[in-house]
Formats: sequence, C-alpha cells, structure tokens
Amino acid sequence: MSKLRLSMALLAILVIATLAACTSPEPTAVPEGPTPDIEATVEARVQEAMADTEGQGGRLERVRARGVLVCAGNDTLAGFGFLDADGNIRGFDVDLCRAVAAAVLSDPDAIELRPTTAAERGPVMQSGEIDVMSRNTTWTTSRDVQWGNFAQTMFYDGQGFMAPVSAGVSSISELQDATICVQQGTTTELNLQDFSNQNGMNFSIITFPDNISTDEAYTNGQCDALTTDRSGLVSTRQGLPSPEDHIILPGTISEEPLGPVVPSGDDQWYDIVKIVMAILIYAEAFGITSDNVPDATTGNTPVDRLLGLEGSYGQEEAGLGLTVAQDVIRGVGNYGEIYERHLAPLGIAREGSRNALWSAAPFTDCPKGGQIYAAPLR
Repeated sequence: MSKLRLSMALLAILVIATLAACTSPEPTAVPEGPTPDIEATVEARVQEAMADTEGQGGRLERVRARGVLVCAGNDTLAGFGFLDADGNIRGFDVDLCRAVAAAVLSDPDAIELRPTTAAERGPVMQSGEIDVMSRNTTWTTSRDVQWGNFAQTMFYDGQGFMAPVSAGVSSISELQDATICVQQGTTTELNLQDFSNQNGMNFSIITFPDNISTDEAYTNGQCDALTTDRSGLVSTRQGLPSPEDHIILPGTISEEPLGPVVPSGDDQWYDIVKIVMAILIYAEAFGITSDNVPDATTGNTPVDRLLGLEGSYGQEEAGLGLTVAQDVIRGVGNYGEIYERHLAPLGIAREGSRNALWSAAPFTDCPKGGQIYAAPLR
C-alpha cells in the first residue's frame, strides 16, 4: 500500500469515527472527542496498516517474522478441505498450503488455516490479510483483476448436476423446469443461470450461503437437483446416508480451473508460490516421493536440479534455499501423493483425466495425456 493510499485509508477511518460521534441519538451523552472505543479502534487500525506497509519488507519477510503461513481454505468439503476425526483441517487444498509453509518456513505444519466461505473469498483476498488462499476456487479473469494472482491450476474441474435416482433422470437435458440448489457467490451460480438462459431450461434457482446449507437443502428435498463442481458432487454424494440413491449426471456445463491464489502487489511472493506448485508437479514426474528424496547427486540432471544438488532454477533469487524442493517433498510429498492421499479415496479418478500429468520422466513417456503442467524448472 502506498503512503498516499495509507493516508487516505486513515483519513476515511477518522471521518467515520467523527460521523459516528456526530450522529449519536443522545448528543448530551457523548463526551468531547472520540469515545474510548472508537479511539481504540482507530489506533488498532492505524497500527495494523503501518505494520503491513512499513518496516517489514515483502510478504516473505512478514511470513517469516510471524512464523506461520496464513491460509484461507475450506473446512466442509471432503477431500479438499475438511475436519478430520481429531478436529484438524485436512485435504488436497490444505496440503498445497502446507507445501508453501515447508518452502518458506521449513515446516509444513507452520500454518494458520482460516475457514472461508465462498462469499468471503473476495474480501479476504482484497484485504491482504491472508498469505495464500487454497480453497477449490476457480480462476477467472475478473478474480484475477479484483482478488489477486492465481499461481497455478492444480485441479481441473467442471460443473455438473446430481439428482435422486428416484427422479428417473439420466441426463442434464432432462432437468427442464427443475428446481436447482446452488451456493451463492460462486461461479457455479453464474454458470447455472447462463446455462438455463441459453438452453431454455427454465430452472428455478434457490441459493444458499455455504455448501453445508446447500447440501442440506438438497438432502431435504427442497430442490430437484444439486449443482456444483463435479468433484464437489462426489464429495457430497459420499457423505449422504445412502449414496447409491443419488446419481451424478454425465456431462459438464463449464470449465473450472482450480488453484491457489495470492494477494496482488508482491511479485516475489507470487513467484514463490508458483515455484512450490511446480516442485510438487515435477517431483511426481521424476519419481521423487516423500520416502526417496536423495541427499546426494543422482546423475540425472533434471532431478539434481530440482533438488538443488546441481544448478539452479531461480529459487535463491526468489528468496528460497537452494534445496527448497527437498523440504517441500519430504514435508508433503509430490503432487501424486497428495492426490492419492485425499482425492483417490473419494473415487475421483485421475488416470485418463485432465488431472493426470501432461509429461513424465523419462522423456519417452510424455505426453501422458493430462493437463497438470508447470513452467520448466530452469
């Protein structure tokens, strides 16, 4: 934040405080000057703004000074971000945050996870109060402009529909005039309206503030079908009392590239998160897992470069250690390990899907046919 923007923000806070005092319904009860509560609020916000803009360098320095990575995520979507039996948030998206923490703090568990609803994502990103958001969030042009920078597509999805088997429908086209449950504040809601308009589906759309209330409305029969990303439908279906009584209809109506996003304004931090995602992808391509990270040169130049044992790919210029990939892979595994840990148990097939690697080592095996791909580590 520039000094001009900071000054304007502080001026706005003081104006609001003054208006709050001037419009009190009981003028005789208002002491002269700001009340203690308003004064404390102004002071707290001033200190917060100053701490975020002065004397702490970029986000990497702030994260290291803080000692934890603040990550916005989901805690209600099986496989991606969910509470385990011990009350800890686990999942595919969570492990992407853990990988960043391993890279910048040498500790994958040095993270503060902030459960964030779909509607909260924009404000949370725009405020800059979190370091990274990894929350089944679709990369779109408007979000790129308004929210922050999307680092890498780590899961390719598409919007689908689920309906009770008892409804007797077998395709999306058979949902004509249906009532559809959808979560508000999402690309899913916008896609649904577009699809209905363009295809004359005449949907009656009911929106809900979060995926829990959306799923409950569907389960309680408030709508004929539920729509969200197909991976989300798989997660929801598995959690239903009788999963076999519900069918995920074939086909998709949208493209949903999902991946982590960082606040705008810090190119170094943006580069770091992209590098970490690339490490996860190339580790799988080269067959390096959390159990077999070598600590000496292997004679395989790309592998040795990845691990920081020979050459460089810009990790030191980004503020990371030369052997950062070793910390990341030992801490969370490679992309395939993360996928198998969290998404394979849900039955979200990877082989033959867009979420397979595009290429793998040795070069004679590529392309593999998927779309999981990162900038070459050079």
